[in-house]
Amino acid sequence: MSNSWYRLMVVGGAIAIALSGCSNLTIDQYEATAKTIYTWQVKYAIDLNNKSPRFETFASTSLINRNGIKPMGAVTGPDDRGLWWAALPPRPTVDEVEQRKKSGERASPPELIKSVEYQFSYPQGDRQVTLPTNYQVYRQVVKARPTRTPLKLTLGITDKSVEKAEPVR
Repeated sequence: MSNSWYRLMVVGGAIAIALSGCSNLTIDQYEATAKTIYTWQVKYAIDLNNKSPRFETFASTSLINRNGIKPMGAVTGPDDRGLWWAALPPRPTVDEVEQRKKSGERASPPELIKSVEYQFSYPQGDRQVTLPTNYQVYRQVVKARPTRTPLKLTLGITDKSVEKAEPVR
């Protein structure tokens, strides 16, 4: 067997395995959430330019956005991605930062980290399925939900995530 033929068989098999783990599903009842999170973080290291510093997290706040509707408790937003955010958590004091230092370490100034966790939920029989998803799916729900447009979902490998959502017309 030639080397290129062998490579073609290996690549083809990998694609077949990847495709076999994904399924499609059409649904007309669904919800998407985006949990917006602010977290204060400080980097610790003997040399702050070191490639493997230690990170400590301090106070955090979060807010659940549901289907693009302004949630109670929103302080800012919507941002450029249509998301609402809670109030900032309290910035760590110099005493709090110093208390977590180990011998010989230096600490960076506290940095405010913004992150978002997306989820997609839909009924399946008598239970609710909730899977992780991404910004694109969340936005598709925000646009489709007001008119109750059914969505065709592409689930990830072993159906453990929602990778894509497209309106069914």
